[in-house]
Amino acid sequence: MTIAGSIILIMLGAILTWAVEFDLAGLDINIVGVIIMLGGLVGLGFGIYRISVTRRAVGPIEQPVHRHEIYEEPEARRTTVYEERRHHDEPPL
Repeated sequence: MTIAGSIILIMLGAILTWAVEFDLAGLDINIVGVIIMLGGLVGLGFGIYRISVTRRAVGPIEQPVHRHEIYEEPEARRTTVYEERRHHDEPPL
């Protein structure tokens, strides 16, 4: 779960908890909102943990890699030049 997805879940849970005044038989919308917010918080914590672990996982480079690439000049491209000539007595296009 990404951090943005977790924040969206937290916002959705807060809306269900504090802004919705709807009753269903056998289902409490406020409890559903709290559960969704807790899931979003867990996902946010996991996403932040995953980012911090991947940033620390980079190790030292053992030997630098030297690459000697041969660069060749590309072949000359032929260009075509189109020239438009008009006389003053012709109407404009």
